[in-house]
Amino acid sequence: MNPEKTIKKNLIRRSAIVDNDIVIHKGLPLPTWIELSLIDVCNRSCAFCPKSNDEIAPNTYQKMSRSLIDKLSDELIKINFRGAFAVCGYGEPLLHKDIIYITEKLAKAGSVEIVTNGDVLNVKIMKNLYNAKASRLLISMYDGPHQIKKFKKIIKESKVPDDFVILRDRWYDKEKNFGVKLTNRAGTIDIGNQIKNIHTTCYYPSYQFLIDWNGDVFLCPQDWQRRVSMGNMMQQNIFDIWSGPIFDKYRKSLLKGKRINRPCSNCNAQGTLLGQNHAKIWREIYK
Repeated sequence: MNPEKTIKKNLIRRSAIVDNDIVIHKGLPLPTWIELSLIDVCNRSCAFCPKSNDEIAPNTYQKMSRSLIDKLSDELIKINFRGAFAVCGYGEPLLHKDIIYITEKLAKAGSVEIVTNGDVLNVKIMKNLYNAKASRLLISMYDGPHQIKKFKKIIKESKVPDDFVILRDRWYDKEKNFGVKLTNRAGTIDIGNQIKNIHTTCYYPSYQFLIDWNGDVFLCPQDWQRRVSMGNMMQQNIFDIWSGPIFDKYRKSLLKGKRINRPCSNCNAQGTLLGQNHAKIWREIYK
């Protein structure tokens, strides 16, 4: 496998989801990518991840409730959401005991991509996730190429389609950026060959957001210190948060190429790889 090819292939695949079929609701483009942090714990401690530092991202073992998932799914269905959910966030999603229920419920509102390290994965779990209507299972392999054989065996025995699972090579050293699109996670990580801060345009808040285990909504998954909440979906309607004044403040600044507010001012993520079509629509709205 080749880490650069893996990353490029994933970006092309995500672009088809993010940049096409944008739904307009009450004159505004809906997001097409919603990341969910189901549980605030991970069984691994990777050097390039803030979870490796308890002072930044300690394991709290807090988990998302069924009622939050129900509310989110129901509200998105009402506004004709046609995007995707990325189930990963600040923890390992397969550690959540309700992962099958969550997948089934979210699949009623959009496609569901689950990102896992695969440590607890077995034939039964893989088969149940597929039957729960997950659209993709992305497995990040951190230990070495020998894991390919392990997971291909599980795929074969579970009898799921080959294209249901995407294997991602993540076992490289810091000289190769670990096989990930490495960022400083909004100023919390400096390991590896980090690029300097890109004080320029970012499309993240034009097409996506992240929902934490308790319903707090954040701009994107780069904000590991949870610095600025856009609102809480257990207290507000999700569309009201998306179209609200806090989101607008960040969206407008980032579309103008101004990373002037935290956490964006400390972030070096290249935020224009996806979401170009959303950004075009938002710019017209803000004229």
